[in-house]
Amino acid sequence: MIGIFHPGTSLVHRTPALVKLGLLAVLVTVIALQGSLVALGGASVLVIGLFLLARVPFALVWRQLVPIIWVLAFAVPVQVLFGGWEAAAVMAVRLTLAVALAAIYTLTTPVTATLDAMQALLRPFRRWIDADRIGLVLALTIRCVPLLAELVREVLEARKARGAEGSILALAVPVIVRALRTAEHLGEALVARGFDD
Repeated sequence: MIGIFHPGTSLVHRTPALVKLGLLAVLVTVIALQGSLVALGGASVLVIGLFLLARVPFALVWRQLVPIIWVLAFAVPVQVLFGGWEAAAVMAVRLTLAVALAAIYTLTTPVTATLDAMQALLRPFRRWIDADRIGLVLALTIRCVPLLAELVREVLEARKARGAEGSILALAVPVIVRALRTAEHLGEALVARGFDD
């Protein structure tokens, strides 16, 4: 797994993980419900402000957002064709903002803080669910998103070096194979640590 946590002392870094998770859920929900480009423009200013407040290097932020461009390169033309340019723009901005907000969370929150936050949130329900396992699943999910993005970036670079830039198979097959291998290694590591039941 790649740890993309960027240490810092900003207000965003110091905000408790549970508060950040709650804000992330609320902001992504509000953004998903917005259909106005003006409102989404305001949300974009807020997200940019959060990145500036967190003082995360631009190169690190850019690496988190680049993979979404490849998704949008396929999704936007289809959306323009079936829903028009405004619907395509709304969809693109919503998706980009959601990914950016998730990136802010992962860049400013260590995995241990996420685990602790989930344990605190689920403690009242410990009779019915294992808070430790739920926290672990959430932390792995959050960390696997940038891992998959990094795999896609590496395969794209390799594909470009081989001159197979136009081939979807040259992208999909290596990404799937590498993702499965990574999942297998992760599973083996979890089994070795006693998470096999």
